[in-house]
Amino acid sequence: MKDYSENKLHCYKRWIAYPCAAVIILGLLVSCLPTRYSLPHVPARIESIEGYGTLRLTGSEGTSKIKFSFLFLLPHKGRIESFDVLGRSLYYILIDSEKSFFVLPSKRVYWEGEVEEIIYRSLGFSLNQYEMVSILSGEWRSDQKSSEIERGFDSWNFKRDEKGRVIAGQREELSFEIEEFFEDSRIARFLLFHHPRSEGRLKILKINFNQPLKSHAFVRSFLAEYQSKSWDDIEKILEK
Repeated sequence: MKDYSENKLHCYKRWIAYPCAAVIILGLLVSCLPTRYSLPHVPARIESIEGYGTLRLTGSEGTSKIKFSFLFLLPHKGRIESFDVLGRSLYYILIDSEKSFFVLPSKRVYWEGEVEEIIYRSLGFSLNQYEMVSILSGEWRSDQKSSEIERGFDSWNFKRDEKGRVIAGQREELSFEIEEFFEDSRIARFLLFHHPRSEGRLKILKINFNQPLKSHAFVRSFLAEYQSKSWDDIEKILEK
């Protein structure tokens, strides 16, 4: 009788274990399947664009990988923030039509310059706000009536696919190539770029358009309590 009970219990355990194992294996197999990437609706007129991604950058000082968020409010405001592996803010860039700032919150210091100069210091080549928005959105046009913007876009040479999407672009020594699009869109999910000073790979993890913005997103009154530094000083702090 004892042997019968033990055998019955053994069979019961096997009956329970096999389906559980099957579920676990099935879950692992499903997790290995290619992920389908989709996007929210892309509006006909882009007023704001926000999201986050990763950037692998190789320059004269080696290779680095950063996580970052971005927020642009057209025509003249933007914020790009870099984070460490724990999600803490390393630095951020506040963009405005008149003044832009490279801010180190942990040291309560900042450097002031034009947006093209700040991006040049950060990436090794210059980009203005409209070029950054166009690279992120895949829309190389502007609803803002500005001859300066039109001249800026005219300096680019583009390659397009059969759908009319920009798949590569070049302006002087700077070039980029779309490695992969989000599904059924003109928005890059993976983008490669090259310049004599640096090259890298941009991966967009999430992107949204025309979302309600936080009221403090572009506030800069706190800079009155921060200390203004030269770029040389900022570089020394970053090297520590």
